[in-house]
Amino acid sequence: MATVKDWISAFRLRTLFLAVGTVVLGSGLALHEGSFSMTTFVLTFLLAVSIQILANLANDLGDFQKGTDITGRRQGPARTLQSGKISPREMKGAITLFSTICIITGLSLVFNITDYIPRSSVALLIGLGGASILAALLYTLGKHAYGYKGWGDLFAFIFFGPVPVIGTYFLHTHVFNFQPVLPAIGIGLISTMILNINNMRDIENDRDSGKITLAVKLGIHRAKIYHAGLTFTSFLCFLGYNSLYAPLPWYRHLYLLVFLFLFRILANVYRKNGQALDPYLKLTSLSGFLLALLFSVGVNI
Repeated sequence: MATVKDWISAFRLRTLFLAVGTVVLGSGLALHEGSFSMTTFVLTFLLAVSIQILANLANDLGDFQKGTDITGRRQGPARTLQSGKISPREMKGAITLFSTICIITGLSLVFNITDYIPRSSVALLIGLGGASILAALLYTLGKHAYGYKGWGDLFAFIFFGPVPVIGTYFLHTHVFNFQPVLPAIGIGLISTMILNINNMRDIENDRDSGKITLAVKLGIHRAKIYHAGLTFTSFLCFLGYNSLYAPLPWYRHLYLLVFLFLFRILANVYRKNGQALDPYLKLTSLSGFLLALLFSVGVNI
């Protein structure tokens, strides 16, 4: 039977920072507009963490079922199913549990604000919540797993960027507008950067096992150029928000110094391959969280 330590390993805690960062970012943007609900913050926090864990568990099971983790060439840490610490049956049970948590939390969030929004918005929120859960499950699970066909980057961008940030903003403010769009795109690009580093690290293993990620399609050199594009575009998105909505006082721009870490990571990514890329997954995730936190503080002081 799997131990608590095994489950903590399966949850991949280092990936949770940016999921939390999207909630902090959306809530900080809402607070800047004069709207904030602690109930909404707590529930969105729980939902973001639960969906990220669900995605990690489903990814573990999907890659195990497809044989991606047993080629002997994977560069990342050993997975719990791969190592035999958690059985497929236990993993399926955990996936069911976290799917249920996501559904209950998501519906609680929507029903908490039904008195303040039209029915069309209720339907949209429920639809986006359902799509988020399916996106977490179908990255590697099933015959038509989109992560095996080069669509992982796009889905990571959408469901770990615009959807949680703009969704969190709406849950606080009850309005849709352009203000959260640029930061949402910026943090979504950082989420994509994390996946790209992961896929560059495992590019040889993925190619051999038939997992056609965008990095496999591009090749390692162009995947690194793509990574540079993601980094610089994210910087421009956040800078653009400040220019439009929070240009003064000057210290509201200080959070942009976090990009010095991301540019340093980019320089190291260009020089390294394989296992040597692994530390930059956690560092990119932490940088994204720090960026969201300092941004939220900066625009509200």
